[in-house]
Amino acid sequence: MTTESYGSVPDTAGPAGAAAQAPANGRKWWALGGLALSLLVVGLDLTILNVALPTLATSLRASTSQLQWFANSYNLAMAVALLPGGLLGDRFGRKKLLLIALTAFGVASAFCAFASSPGELIVWRAVLGLGAAMLIPLSMSVLTVLFTPEERPRAMGLWATANMLGIPLGPILGGWLLDHFWWGSVFLINLPVVVLALLAVLWLVPESRAERKPRIDVPGLLACAVGLAAVTYGLIKAGDAGWGSVQALAPLFGGLVALALFVQLQRRPEQTLIDLELFRTRGFTWGTLLSTIVTFALFGLMFTLPQFYQAVEGTDALGTGLRLLPLIGGLIVGVRGGQPFLPKVGPGPLIGTGFALLTAALLIGTTTTVHSSYGFVAAWLTLGGVGVGLAMPIAMNAALDQLTPERAGVGSGLLMTIRQVGGTIAVAVLGTVLNSAYRDQVGKATTGLPAPVADAAARSAGSGVAVATHLQSPDLLNSVRSALVHATSLTMWVSAGFALAGVLAATQLRRRTPVSAPAPQASESSGDLLNAAE
Repeated sequence: MTTESYGSVPDTAGPAGAAAQAPANGRKWWALGGLALSLLVVGLDLTILNVALPTLATSLRASTSQLQWFANSYNLAMAVALLPGGLLGDRFGRKKLLLIALTAFGVASAFCAFASSPGELIVWRAVLGLGAAMLIPLSMSVLTVLFTPEERPRAMGLWATANMLGIPLGPILGGWLLDHFWWGSVFLINLPVVVLALLAVLWLVPESRAERKPRIDVPGLLACAVGLAAVTYGLIKAGDAGWGSVQALAPLFGGLVALALFVQLQRRPEQTLIDLELFRTRGFTWGTLLSTIVTFALFGLMFTLPQFYQAVEGTDALGTGLRLLPLIGGLIVGVRGGQPFLPKVGPGPLIGTGFALLTAALLIGTTTTVHSSYGFVAAWLTLGGVGVGLAMPIAMNAALDQLTPERAGVGSGLLMTIRQVGGTIAVAVLGTVLNSAYRDQVGKATTGLPAPVADAAARSAGSGVAVATHLQSPDLLNSVRSALVHATSLTMWVSAGFALAGVLAATQLRRRTPVSAPAPQASESSGDLLNAAE
């Protein structure tokens, strides 16, 4: 591989050689800062809209179904486009596609802010999701070009932190904006960040692409897109209509058939969309699995805690976001605390420790009651943040280290696609557990109430609190809150089970093994590699 100053970086070497010849000055860390900015707004847009939904229901006269699709259209587009986004970067240039994705994200944000109807907002939220889906794998694949294997764990830690920080920050920023400005501000806040990210990518990120341009596998792309869209839609409907409903089972079955066809297409001898041989590599397989498990467990916190704070403690959207700050603090501690030990002990023990801390936090969380103090909740939430911060970036780096720059884009897209689908499954599964447990418990307290009132109380904890407040019934209010705490405890038991599985799975990562046997020149130029697995 050759570079001229900070210009184009074609990928002709293995991972060691590519990273070793990447620009070796401080500008690459500023470039990472630009990438981190773009990831921050992606995370923000996953959650910032939630606090604006009541306002949108009034301003745009949106129905409950339309409110759900304001969020679902973003998630659905992300799930479909993550894998193609990485492939396009490998073929046409990652920097070029990053600039296009950032521009699309900024334009879609502006159109979302000035949408005049629910349908218009749903469409532009989908475009926003497409831009986000390209940003995630492209920014990750650039790390293989910018940083040496020794620098990459630190870079991945910063990348993962930016990716995750936006999620809890969304309700905080959204609540503040809605207190001071109109609802469109939750989208316009993206624009200055996008402009800064565009400038950083334009000036600081080198162009890179696969030397052997991957062929656009149209049948594979179509099968993958249809399969992921159908499975994601089915999971969304399962959370709403139940796992046994036709609305959920039909798209789930159709999506699985399409994905099975996609896998068969990838077995063809000619060049295909993904390299199935990646899954024969221990580091990529287990790194991807572990990062997906920690995503599932993290959603156990992010999905249930906002409802707990609002229904049980009576906080507003801004207050709820502020109460999630201990998670952010723990996350930062975990990311920074684990990196110095990585060269000494390797990824497996650190990831296992992170999962153990997360398991402990979730188990402590199951003991939370209606009368638990905020200090108690903040303590185990901080512990969970440390566990996530320790496990997530190291697990992702274990997978990333197995990717040559030649396949960095599509490999990163595959990793993030699996994580995205895992997160969608988490919301569907945990949502089913939470809703079923809540309805069972609150149903006992609404036996003597009229059917419409009882149904409204059982719809959600927020509705239950509203019904109890309207009826001025302290007993019903206590029952609603107790039912939610019971349901929250069950979801955390499920999440803790997955986190415990992560502890066991982390033992599959070896301490030190090279990605492959690189050419002598690459090996000598980059020194010893510290990688996750074979």
